Amino acid sequence: MADLQLNTNEISRTVADLPCPPGLPLLGNLFQMAPAKLHLTLERWAGQYGSPFRVQLGTIPITVWTQVDLFQTVMRERPNLYRRFSPIESAMTELGGNGLFSAEGAAWEPQRRLIMRALSLSNIRAFYPTLSAITERFLVRLQTAAKENRTLEMTDELKRYTVDVTSTLAFGEDPHTLEQERGVIQEQLALILPALMRRVTALFPYWHYVTLPEDRRLARAMVEVHRYVQKMIERACERMRRQSPDSPPHNLLEAMLAARNEPDSTVTDELISANVLTLLVAGEDTTANAIAWALMYIAPDSPLQYRLFEQSCAALGESRVCPDYDALKHLDLCEAVCSEALRLRPVAAIQTFEPLAEVCLGGVAIPAGTRMLFLTRPGMLDPQNFVHPEVFNPDRWKHPRDPSDGVHEQKAYLTFGAGPRVCPGRYLAGVEMRLVISMLMKHFRIELAIDPEEIEEISAFTMVPNRMPVRLHPLT
Repeated sequence: MADLQLNTNEISRTVADLPCPPGLPLLGNLFQMAPAKLHLTLERWAGQYGSPFRVQLGTIPITVWTQVDLFQTVMRERPNLYRRFSPIESAMTELGGNGLFSAEGAAWEPQRRLIMRALSLSNIRAFYPTLSAITERFLVRLQTAAKENRTLEMTDELKRYTVDVTSTLAFGEDPHTLEQERGVIQEQLALILPALMRRVTALFPYWHYVTLPEDRRLARAMVEVHRYVQKMIERACERMRRQSPDSPPHNLLEAMLAARNEPDSTVTDELISANVLTLLVAGEDTTANAIAWALMYIAPDSPLQYRLFEQSCAALGESRVCPDYDALKHLDLCEAVCSEALRLRPVAAIQTFEPLAEVCLGGVAIPAGTRMLFLTRPGMLDPQNFVHPEVFNPDRWKHPRDPSDGVHEQKAYLTFGAGPRVCPGRYLAGVEMRLVISMLMKHFRIELAIDPEEIEEISAFTMVPNRMPVRLHPLT
């Protein structure tokens, strides 16, 4: 705690003392920070100026950090001493989605309890038969595409799968996007995170005064999304009315509705709607992109594909997908390739914070409300944290580890965050990774339809591939 409290004896620099890339008068570095390439720009500057450094969004100073130990410190002190960027909360509130991800203060804790319970290991284990059935449907879709020799945009295909999983687990109904080609909810959801990225990095809320074509598209999409969410809530209410009054909630949505109906409840209709939207967006985007990045590394590596095939066949036996929850433990390599892909291509490449009071962090005096960006990839590419960090090596995640394998600093692996606000969906993500990779590797040889060098990283709030075209060649 000594480094967190404002102690003038600990201060060696102020924010104004930090190095800053040269920019324009009044505008600062605004035009150098294109939202779609923001993480790459900041990583390049971190290599040039060290950490922390400062950028200027007009007259607003933003500090940028890469030190793993300081990231862990900040995450441990949330939500008491730090919060997420306040522009994120205001932007999500405008979109009607200020749920668990962006909520702060007293509003956060009751939401966290409900969602952590819904995404607990015991609930995921109980949900496994349904999860397995959705994976089976995904396999049918992929086999049809392979038979027709179609190239698949794999990120989009994976998003269909993750939306069906998240909606069924959290809300008690399956939208069956895997069986549809057009008119699925992902078409609207896909606009939300890129819009959030634009608005959080904007110098001022221009959309309050001028609506650009992309803002009009977003507005139309949000009408459809909120209509979709409201109908889902209405159906859940109707199911609950038909149940016994003593019947426990069957999913997160029912748990939120039951909490709303309790005396002196702080759970409102707006809060329920915001969390449905939050989970749809988060459940659709992050896991799908994590698996997509893994496929980019698997596809050109024939020996790795064969190892994954062997492990998948051994675990699945005669089953088309992993037959039961206990068999997942035999699919360590399937999750390891995703973990390693996320170390090199972190979906959460930038984490945003601001202190609630004036603090001293790393010897720098940080006034309350100062915007802070933590870059997650530099620490995961630091040879002090991972041996040969530039090499894609899923075996570095094997259990138990041999000390002779070299340094492997688990605290530097920042994909799911840390501290009280660690990602509540991490267990579900791990199960989905094992299920999907093992299903793919048992049934197909995977080929990228383009050179991996042509795949670009895009900041769309999360860090995503611009393309992931894949051809699937049936093995049987």
